[in-house]
Amino acid sequence: MLMALVSHAENAGEVRPLSDAGTPAGPAVRTDDLAATVRDLEARHRPRWVWSGTAEVYPELLARGVRVERCHDLAHTEHLLLAHQDRHREPRGLAAAVARLRGLPVPDDHGPRKRTAQPTLFEPEQEPLPGGADPLAAVVEVHAAQQALAASLGHPGLRLLFAAESASALAAAEMTHHGLPWREDVHLRLLVDTLGPRPAPGARPRVLAELADRITAAFGGKAVNPDHPPGIVRAFAREGIDVPSARAWTLKSVDHPAVEPLLAYKELARLWVAHGWSWLDTWVADGRFRPDYVVGGVVSGRWATRGGAALQIPRVLRTAVRADPGWKLVAADAAQLEPRVLAALAEDADFAAVSVEDDLYTTLAAEAFDGDRGRAKLAMLSAMYGGTGGDGAPAMAVLRRRFPKAVGYVEAAALAGEQGRIVRSRLGRTSPSPSEAWREATGSADDDEDSLRRSRRAARDWGRFTRNFVVQASAADWTAALLGALRRRLHQDTPEAHLVFFQHDEVLVHCPAGQADSVAANVVAAGEEASGLVFPGTPVRFPLKAVVVDTYAEAK
Repeated sequence: MLMALVSHAENAGEVRPLSDAGTPAGPAVRTDDLAATVRDLEARHRPRWVWSGTAEVYPELLARGVRVERCHDLAHTEHLLLAHQDRHREPRGLAAAVARLRGLPVPDDHGPRKRTAQPTLFEPEQEPLPGGADPLAAVVEVHAAQQALAASLGHPGLRLLFAAESASALAAAEMTHHGLPWREDVHLRLLVDTLGPRPAPGARPRVLAELADRITAAFGGKAVNPDHPPGIVRAFAREGIDVPSARAWTLKSVDHPAVEPLLAYKELARLWVAHGWSWLDTWVADGRFRPDYVVGGVVSGRWATRGGAALQIPRVLRTAVRADPGWKLVAADAAQLEPRVLAALAEDADFAAVSVEDDLYTTLAAEAFDGDRGRAKLAMLSAMYGGTGGDGAPAMAVLRRRFPKAVGYVEAAALAGEQGRIVRSRLGRTSPSPSEAWREATGSADDDEDSLRRSRRAARDWGRFTRNFVVQASAADWTAALLGALRRRLHQDTPEAHLVFFQHDEVLVHCPAGQADSVAANVVAAGEEASGLVFPGTPVRFPLKAVVVDTYAEAK
């Protein structure tokens, strides 16, 4: 059952039943208590809700204690369809979609609403839609147009992709709502032990200030700002040392007394700036870290965040992620997900056989690299990312001889990119085409050596992007299916358990201690379900190992 929904001010709204074809199957119903209406319909019919965008509607429903099972997110679907037509940069919101259908000027999407302690997403005033379109009628109209367009495109994975991406949007809203358990006292103690007491505004923490003094002393007493890379490069130049940049990997090869305090400063400064006291004040409240997730925020389909750096929690801080008393964390990650995705995409039987073990790289090393796991991993990364420097090229050559179908798959994607063509993921995520500047660089009529070199470099660079896109975007397909399967299984078997964290190939569930084993089993089952949905019949194994822990730091 489909049910169109729009929200108005103060928890009012409208709903309308739709047929499986997306046409109205009953009258529109106005309600002054949208949350109660949704709760009742969810209990009786479990509809798939059709709405403008999950981020606009679902947080308020969650705040009122209403969870929904399924939805069709028009904004995410519009984005995927636009990308499929090589129109990545066009607005995707309901207003833009209606305008396109009616031949009207297309308005820009609104930026994200400001973060507040208690966000109210049913705002009293909403901008009218183009042409004065009725909001509920617009939802129905856009949904019908999306279904018709998807059918005409003929890609067999698109409908599954729409469902999986919409489920991901539901999961993201629920993760923000429930929050990641975060012990502020542990975080504060770590900051003090590592950086010293909290500094006054505008001042460095004590440990960083001491390191800055050591850096200046190492350069003969002439003041050097360790936060200013050009100044560091100039300081080394005064010492007769030419360094191309102040990056850590460059400095590690330099023999100078300033290097050790500089490297220490860089590492600690990242902690202070990205996850210091200000971060804690802004993002953690009542024992929960609630970031704003952006589903599909990266062109490949990977998630991003709108502030909070949730996808880059440093290992040293993971000890602050702790289960509540009487609860546990169930952590799981898909081992070597992208190489396994490549094996399934390429339908390479020999490479699929390598995937039967938990550590694919160890098996690959035994198969083709005389047991050298490091070379096996280097070869695999070179295949997926196009690395040819150092030992990458010979390792890649070994891989090409042993698994020609797998290597051929990514090389075909790279060739498409070099020629300016698009590539797609398993379910139909589409890469953007190169920019006009790229086309000018690669299509230059000049035949001088510099022009040819620039042209070849630009082509290779875009080929590396498309080479990795087919793998990374297909991995995003798999994880989207995983999230959809996992949130459904958790609700059915352990409704008190909450998915509280996700990044790339890793999930974290917070649950009562007595339910941890059941949650772990459901995580593993969800991984198997995702594999069957995205790669039906594949012999490739996608192991998703789940462990029960008290802190995130114990997970690895």
